[in-house]
Amino acid sequence: MTAPAYRFLSLGAGVQSTTLLLLAAAGKIAPFDAAIFADTGWEPPEVVAHPDRLEGVAAQAGIPIRRVSAGDIRADALDPSHRFASMPLFTLGPDGERGMARRQCTSEYKIRPIKKEVRHWLGFPGRTRIPAGTVAEMSIGISLDEIGRARDSDVGYMRNVFPLLDLKWRREDCLRFLADSGWASTPRSACVGCPFHTDDEWARIKQDPRTWQDAVAFDAAIRSGSARANADGHPLRGQFYLHAQRIPLAEVTLRPRMEDPQPQRPGCGPWTCPHSEPAPAVAAGVQEVA
Repeated sequence: MTAPAYRFLSLGAGVQSTTLLLLAAAGKIAPFDAAIFADTGWEPPEVVAHPDRLEGVAAQAGIPIRRVSAGDIRADALDPSHRFASMPLFTLGPDGERGMARRQCTSEYKIRPIKKEVRHWLGFPGRTRIPAGTVAEMSIGISLDEIGRARDSDVGYMRNVFPLLDLKWRREDCLRFLADSGWASTPRSACVGCPFHTDDEWARIKQDPRTWQDAVAFDAAIRSGSARANADGHPLRGQFYLHAQRIPLAEVTLRPRMEDPQPQRPGCGPWTCPHSEPAPAVAAGVQEVA
C-alpha cells in the first residue's frame, strides 16, 4: 500500500472528531499534518467557537487547524443569483403529499472544500490530474456503533481511515474520554437549520433567542422553495419546512425528551452525516446537481 504523503483529520468539531484530535495530540494515535474544519457559515455559535478552543492543544502538538469554506449556506440559499444546493427540507405537496428534498448540502459545503484543501497540500489544485500513487490519508471520526457509515473515499488521491474503529471505541467511550480530558462541553456538529434536528436539538437551539429567530426566519423564507428557483420563473410546487411536522417552525410544539444532556445522536460530519438518502421530493422542480 502506498504511504500517504499527508495525514489529515476531518474535523467536524463534534464528539468523535474532537476525540481523535485530542488522542493525536496526546500521542495515543498517529499524528496529523493538519485538521481540516469545513465551515458552512451556519453552524451554532458553540460549534463555530470549538475549533478556536482546540487550537491551543493542537498547536502544542504541531497540528494546524485549517478552516475551509464554500460559502455561507444560509445566505446562498436565499440569494436568487446563487445556485441552490438542495437541503433535505420537508415538503408538503398541493394535495397533501409528504416528502423530502434531496440532500446536497453536505457534499457541496463540507466535502468539496475539504477535497480542495487536500489537493492544495498535494500540489495539484483545481482539476489538475493527480498522479496515481499520490495519496493523502483522511482520518474520519466514525465509532464502532456507527460502523455502517464507514466508506472508502470516492477519489483516488484520498484514503479514508477510521482510528476509532481500530480502537474499538463507541460513542460513549468518546464521551467518557472527553469528560476525563476536560472537554465534556464538546458540542454536536450540525447547521442551525438542519431539518434532521430532533425536538431535543430544536429545544436547545431555542434556548438562544437570536439563533432560534435566525432559524425561524429562514424557515419562513424557504416556504416556497429556494430564491433561485423562484427567480428563474420556475416556482416549486408545494411548500417547504425545516420541521417534520410541516408547519412553520415558530408554530411547532416541541416535545423534547431531554434524556441526556449530551445527545447520543451523532452530528453531521463531512463524510459522516448519519442520515440515509431521503426519498425523492414530491415537489416538482427539485433536481440534484452534479
